[in-house]
Amino acid sequence: MPDDDFRLTGRWAVVTGSTRGIGKAIALELASAGANVIVNGRDAAAADAVCTAIRQLKRQAVAIVTDLATDAGRTKLVERTWSHQPIDVWVNNAGVDVLTGESASWTFEEKLSRLWALDATGTIELARACGNRMRERGSGVIINIGWDQAETGMEGDSGELFAAVKGAVTAFTRSLAKSLAPQVRVNCISPGWIRTAWGQTAPEYWQRRAVEESLVQRWGEPEDVARTVRFLASPAGSFINGQVIAVNGGRAN
Repeated sequence: MPDDDFRLTGRWAVVTGSTRGIGKAIALELASAGANVIVNGRDAAAADAVCTAIRQLKRQAVAIVTDLATDAGRTKLVERTWSHQPIDVWVNNAGVDVLTGESASWTFEEKLSRLWALDATGTIELARACGNRMRERGSGVIINIGWDQAETGMEGDSGELFAAVKGAVTAFTRSLAKSLAPQVRVNCISPGWIRTAWGQTAPEYWQRRAVEESLVQRWGEPEDVARTVRFLASPAGSFINGQVIAVNGGRAN
């Protein structure tokens, strides 16, 4: 397969929640493939830092700071991105971190409310808004981020929370792909144990469990997810649509 099939030269991509972790890795990977990237997050300084890194790759970068858990924040992002430039690739990566920092002490109900507002409603509304614009334009790619254990389940509060919210994202993805075909492709990536902020400081039990539950016997890295996004967004992935793709090294159980 020609290398050009994996290139995104001159295309414009939006990556929500791209100031750190998986989102940042996706933004940089798309830029390395030739895409110009609109960086989104709630931290202006962090967004500017990612934009600087993208410009060092000789690509254009724009920062749009919004809270995508709100209607106003979602409207702002959609209107500003499409007024700036028609979008070729839209990645719904933004999600609530309820495992580290102050949010780790929230009640189950507080976590569910915030996760539903951002991870589920945010993904659904943004995907519909940009998807309709892409369909009218005649082309586009949408990639949502799920969770590999949403379909099998995991014990505990966090398992219940993420299974409910990311399960909704997974089901929505399959339906949206049918609604927007054939002009727009819609897929979902479901990461497994990825070493983000929580994974870097997780207790020994979780460190061991993350490794043991993967057939390749290691943590995933944000770049593992980012490379999959690049493939799905590129011409090389042009026959992949309506799919949920696990990036987890293969589950051992």
